[in-house]
Order: sequence, then structure tokens, then C-alpha cells
Amino acid sequence: MDILKTLSEELGLKLEQVEKTVALIDEGNTIPFIARYRKEVTGSLDDTTLRELNDRLEYLRRLDERRAEISGLIEAQEKLTPEITFALDNAKTLVELEDIYRPFRPKRTTRASIARAKGLEPLAQYIMEQRDVYDEEIAKYAERFISDEEGKEVPDASAALQGASDIIAEDISNDAEIRKALREFTFRYGSLSTKQNKDEDSVYANYYDFSEPIPKLRGHRILAINRGEKEEFLKVAVELSEEDALAELASRVIKNKKSPAVNYLNETMRDAYERLIFPAIEREVRNELFDNACEGAIKVFSENLKNLLMAAPLKGKTVLGYDPGYRTGCKLAVVDKTGKVLDTAVIYPTKPREETEKSRNIVLKLIDKYNIDVISIGNGTASRESERFIADTIKECRGRNVKYTIVSEAGASVYSASKLGAEEFPDFDVTERSAVSIARRLQDPLAELVKIEPKAIGVGQYQHDMKQARLEEALGGVVEGCVNSVGVDINTASYSLLSYVSGINSATAKNIVAYREKNGEFKNRTQILDVPKIGAKAYTQCAGFLRVSNSREIFDNTGVHPESYDTARALLGKFGYTDEDVRGGKLQLLRYNAEKYGLKKLAAELGCGEPTLADIISELEKPGRDIRDDAPEIVLSTDVLEITDLKPDMLLKGTVRNVTDFGCFVDIGVHYDGLLHISEMSDKFVKHPSDILSVGDVIDVRIKSVDVDKHRISLSRKGLA
Repeated sequence: MDILKTLSEELGLKLEQVEKTVALIDEGNTIPFIARYRKEVTGSLDDTTLRELNDRLEYLRRLDERRAEISGLIEAQEKLTPEITFALDNAKTLVELEDIYRPFRPKRTTRASIARAKGLEPLAQYIMEQRDVYDEEIAKYAERFISDEEGKEVPDASAALQGASDIIAEDISNDAEIRKALREFTFRYGSLSTKQNKDEDSVYANYYDFSEPIPKLRGHRILAINRGEKEEFLKVAVELSEEDALAELASRVIKNKKSPAVNYLNETMRDAYERLIFPAIEREVRNELFDNACEGAIKVFSENLKNLLMAAPLKGKTVLGYDPGYRTGCKLAVVDKTGKVLDTAVIYPTKPREETEKSRNIVLKLIDKYNIDVISIGNGTASRESERFIADTIKECRGRNVKYTIVSEAGASVYSASKLGAEEFPDFDVTERSAVSIARRLQDPLAELVKIEPKAIGVGQYQHDMKQARLEEALGGVVEGCVNSVGVDINTASYSLLSYVSGINSATAKNIVAYREKNGEFKNRTQILDVPKIGAKAYTQCAGFLRVSNSREIFDNTGVHPESYDTARALLGKFGYTDEDVRGGKLQLLRYNAEKYGLKKLAAELGCGEPTLADIISELEKPGRDIRDDAPEIVLSTDVLEITDLKPDMLLKGTVRNVTDFGCFVDIGVHYDGLLHISEMSDKFVKHPSDILSVGDVIDVRIKSVDVDKHRISLSRKGLA
């Protein structure tokens, strides 16, 4: 297989583009580095396309390795023919390769192998000749194989015919083309059905009597069904008309419909299908459905995670982190504008102690003492009561405009109990660390959430039912992409944040922090080379993504790569700008001047590509700019809205918290997220929720219906979007 040509065709890219990109990957360059600093080479392929190309490249290379391995195994048996080689060369998937190898696998004892040992293969071949007229009737010919030889007993012609049938059935089952055709037939015309397996109600009640054609099955249904089966609430089966399948099988086995052999082959085909082919195909179909569902769910999860990590940071605010609780109280942590913890406290405004006034006084004193701007409340246990308590409390803040917001505390407990949490706050208990995390994830979601295992952040569906290695790989790529697109201040970043920077791993990230603690702040990017284990290659990969805000080299606080410093300086000189103009933000006319001069001509004179020139201009226009500032602002509140306050047709503003295949969940400020079903997202057809909405979007919604007892809120955007 020509892997590069295949990638070009599958991804719709030019062959030269693929060749150069693969060469960059093979040289050890990271995806973020290639996406950001090698645009001229790749044709400006974005991060997502590069990761897709890389994933597919790895699969095709594994496919080629297995192809060569199978070819060698068959050749060792001296059975490799030009036809088999052709089939191997044209196999597009691992399943197709294994189908070709199936007849040559070391055999366990089967009915067919026993029949072969008894010498019945010539009889099977005689039947498969499918002659118009046989010189000797098949039943008569079978009598030749009657034997009483020890170990090869064939008592009569009927037993001989049965043995021959077993051989033919196995040969049919092992035919790669037949298996491929029936697999595709099942995908086109089969259905997945589920039945109740336990006599009790459950969340799987919708699947207690369910059937849907395989082509129409949505990924979230497949994952839900698989979980229901695993928990033994459901019995699951692939259903397909056996007669239709046998007709499809016959079209490939029967070569002469007038042959007397057809009478024998009909029953043999039925046996081959029921006993050997369909059970295997059912497993393969379900495995492929699962794989596809996983990839779909991972794609949605990845998009949600990206939007959550890229949410706008709440800059320049002192935040009170509030981790709600009942028996153990509510933990508080005051975090200043830089993320430094100033104070902690525990209050008991909820049951069982309900020390409301005492708790209120503590909160008010903290607000006054530290000039708190925002209170960040976790959405877990006791969140609703805590929200009411805080809303009532801030009404007493005379002269101060204090607001609050509810944040997802998903993963906060994971971080709090982690080794990283203990290292960061060795004198805090786990709940105090949670309060800090809840405050900081409002101030800088990216910097705080990278400390948590991505799948624990809570913006996916059925993440525990997926292939964990694939999920972790994909989500790790998302985090890496986000961290590098934003950039990292090398003098303030934690080692967990640094470890996601291109070219830096966990060990070198810790080395950077250790170097910083020993030698003080980094003064410039070049100093990164003094860190143990960071050589020239790692420096090339990471330098452009690390910011040194206090450096005398103005470009060190931008996304301009050190390899382009001379180009950037020449660009400034071309139009009479200085470093001080960059520091003072006086380059408003730089882009205008460059475009007026002609970007193509300017790039040629500066000795760089147009994409690199465009990126340099963007960086110099706003040095140190945070691209997250363009994200929707956080919705802050001053009072509580109860679910009982909601009425149909009420218009509200909400924040998208999670996007799934069937819709999205929207926080409208009542503690319970409302469901905006895909059918209610727009007056126009919506193929997938992620096509029009993302995690973090602030949107207008209409209340469609409310079920107070079940805490269910249905939303609509029809007429609004």
C-alpha cells in the first residue's frame, strides 16, 4: 500500500503536502510546532487536520506491518500465491487482513479438521465441482469413503457426506471475500435489538424493547446499550433476515444452479452461516459499531474539552472559592488576582448545624478584608442551599458590587486527593484544596484544569465505557493543543501546565520549575537552554510557546519563534518601528502598511513565507495577547432563580455546560441544567449540536416545560436562533 497516496486521497490533501508533513512528523516535530511554525511546509494545515493525519498514518503503518507479517507466515507454510499476495496488498483494514489469514492460522480441532483427518476432503471437492451431471451420483461416490480403520472411522455414506459438509462449511466460512460481503450486507440490512434482562426499572427502560436499523444507530445509543448489557439489564443481538443472508451467501457459493450438488450445498450453507459465519460477524459488527461510537463520542468530548479549556479567564479579580457541603461544612479559600491563596475558612450555613448568621459574618469579613470581587461556588452537594445563602449574604455588602457564579467542580476532588494537590498545598486538607481549585478555575480555567485528568473534567458522555487508551490519547492532544495555542508564562506556570508545552515532558517541566526556584525568574528565552535535559531540539519545539514577560528581548513575550526574530526585526525596521513601539502598543498601522506594500512582495524581501509573515504581524500588534479574551464572558449573578420560578415561554440567558450527540445542557442559574434537545436548537435542521453550539457559549433560551419533581427542564431556541 502506498501510505502517502492513501492519506492524500482520504484527507483530500495534495500528495506533496502529505509527503512534507509526514517527513516533519518523522523528524520528531510535535503537532503544535508543525501547526504553528511550519505552515509553509504543510500548506497551513491546522492542528485538528494534523492530528487526524498522524492518527491515520499510525494506523496505516500498523496495517502494513501486519500485512508483511501475515505474508511471511503464509510464505513459511509454502502457500503464498500471487492471488493471496494481491488480496493482501489490496486489504484496507486489519479485519480484511485477518480474514485472508484465517484459513492459514494454526488450527484447533474442529469438525472439519476431524473430517479431513478421515480423508474426506476429496468428497468435499467432488461436491464443490458442481457438475451438470456427475458420472457417479454423489451419494454413491460417498460410499467409497466408508472405513473402519482405527481413528478414521466412517461408518456409512451419510457420515461421509456429513464430514464433507463440515469441510465445505469451514471453507466457506474462511473465504475472505464471502466474509467481507456478508459483513457489509449485515451493516446495510441488519438491526440491533435489545430486550429487558432484569425485572426491574432502570435508566435503560427505553431499551427494554428496542430495535433500530444499523445504518440509523447513533453513537450515544450504542454506548448506552453496551453499558446496559454490561450491567446485565439488557440482552443485545444483531438481527438479520436469515433467508436474505443465505440468498446473498448462495450468490457467491453456488456456481451452477442446475447441479445435483446444490441439494447438498443448501444445508451446508445454512450450517456454515448459523454455526460459523454469523456469530463471528455479529461480534465484528458490534465491535465496529463500538469503535465508531467511541470515535464519535471522543470527537464530541474533545470539542467540549477544548471549548471549556479555552473559556475566558476572569482576570484581575480576587475570588472566594466556595466548596459546598453538609456535615463537614462549606470550605472557603480566598485567592488573589495572581492565584495566590490569601486565607481559608470553614462555615456551616447548611444542615445539620445551620449556623447561618455566624457563617454570614465570616463571609462578610472575608469580603471586606480582601476586597473580594466574585464568589465561585462549586455545583456539587449542597450547592443549591449555598447559592441561596451567598445570594442573601452579598445583599448586605454595602458599597461593594460582589457577584457570584456557579462553576463545575468536576475533577476538583480528583485534584485535591492527587499527589500534585498534596505537593502544591501540603498543609491543606482535601476540601480546602477543592475550594482553591474552584476559585482558580474561574480565574484561569486552562491553568487549573490541566492539573486534572482530562476525562474527569465532566464534559463528555459515556467516557468510562470507551477505549481508555484512545480516549486519553485524544484528550491529551486537545489539552496540548489548547496550552500551546494560548502560550505559557515560564515564570509563573506550574509544572503540570508546562508539561503540555510542545517539546517538554513531565521530567523537563519539573526541571524548569526546579531551575526557576534555584536561580530566580527566567530573564529571556535563551536561558531555557540552561535547564537540564533541554537541548537544541527541545528548545526549537518549545521556545515559541513559552513567554518571558520581563525579558529585554521584546519578542520573548510573543508567539514569534526565536528562529524568526531577525525577520520580525527587519519587518519593524522596514516601516520605521522600534522595540518601544511594540511595548507601547503603537503598531496599529503595521498591518495596513504591510498590506499596502504587498504581503507577497514583503515576505519575499524578508525571506519568509506569507503565513509566517501574517503570524508575526498578528503577534506584534498585540504582544502578550491572550486569545481566550475573545471567548464569551462569564455570566455572574446577584440573586437566585429557583426551579419553581420557571414558567413555560419564559426567556432566559444561559451558559452551555455540555454538548452531546442528542443536544446540550444549559446552565440557566437554577442549579439544575436544562436540556436543549437537538430538535429544539433552531428552526432549521441541525445535523449535530456541535455544529452550532459549543461549551461556554452564552445563549438565549425559552423554557419549554418544567418537571419540578424530577428536576427536568426542557429548553428551546426556536424563534430565537
